[in-house]
Amino acid sequence: MGSGFSLFHNDSSCYTNRDLLNRGLGDLPESCVALIVENLDPVEICRFSKLNRAFHGASWADFVWESKLPSDYRLILEKILGGFPEKLRKRDIYTFLSRVNSFDEGTKKAWVDKRTSDLCLCISAKGLSITGIDDRRYWSHIPTDDSRFSSVAYVQQIWWFEVDGEIDFPFPAGTYSVFFRLQLGKPDKRFGWKVCNTEQVHGWDIKPVRFQLWTEDGQHSSSQCMLTEPGNWSHYHAGDFVVGKSKRSSTKIKFSMTQIDCTHTKGGLCLDSVVVYPSSCKDRLRRN
Repeated sequence: MGSGFSLFHNDSSCYTNRDLLNRGLGDLPESCVALIVENLDPVEICRFSKLNRAFHGASWADFVWESKLPSDYRLILEKILGGFPEKLRKRDIYTFLSRVNSFDEGTKKAWVDKRTSDLCLCISAKGLSITGIDDRRYWSHIPTDDSRFSSVAYVQQIWWFEVDGEIDFPFPAGTYSVFFRLQLGKPDKRFGWKVCNTEQVHGWDIKPVRFQLWTEDGQHSSSQCMLTEPGNWSHYHAGDFVVGKSKRSSTKIKFSMTQIDCTHTKGGLCLDSVVVYPSSCKDRLRRN
């Protein structure tokens, strides 16, 4: 009885239990914290890194950011920078890729979505092949802050409308959607306010525009539609393509937009860019 009583009232045991109850997040080993933050998305990792020293240190662990990077991140960096920078930590690489990075003389931009870590890509009008683009009677480049590239191609009036493009890029495995970003109307400013002049918009409601997409491995899609909603930027779907998990090099795609019915003219259209976006996020893109 006496021995049981003394064991129950053991002071050191009581103090130890009290200490355990008073422990907080700051007492967790950094290695354990790293296992926790690995399951967060990149935005949440950066937010939690401000909690305490352990979370801050864990937020720099290479294995945490390795899981957030695209599988082909080395090839993507080489494509954008022309080489792979050595001695960079994985978080630094992710930070770089999550920014909008220009390449190919500024005609293309690529970035990684901060929430999903999916690759997104954008090709400017100047990076496309546009029939008649050098003839100022029909086409012109207009500066505007409505574009990531600070300018858009504008067709005043034309009989034969044809735009082609291609890109060879190390897309990670997944399904991607290709869109043309267009606006019926000419961007302008009036009394300091942004406006859209739709006076020259015509011909796009007579015959549909055809969009097509091809890949080097034989994938092809084709669709057509009328261009509507003057005054608003819209994303017109050209098609989807799939990059297999076994593919470890670049994927080459070609795409086009045509309206070559010469029975009527069409005009008043702005062409900003072609966007390649993960198909899982295409609904979000259409709302932009």
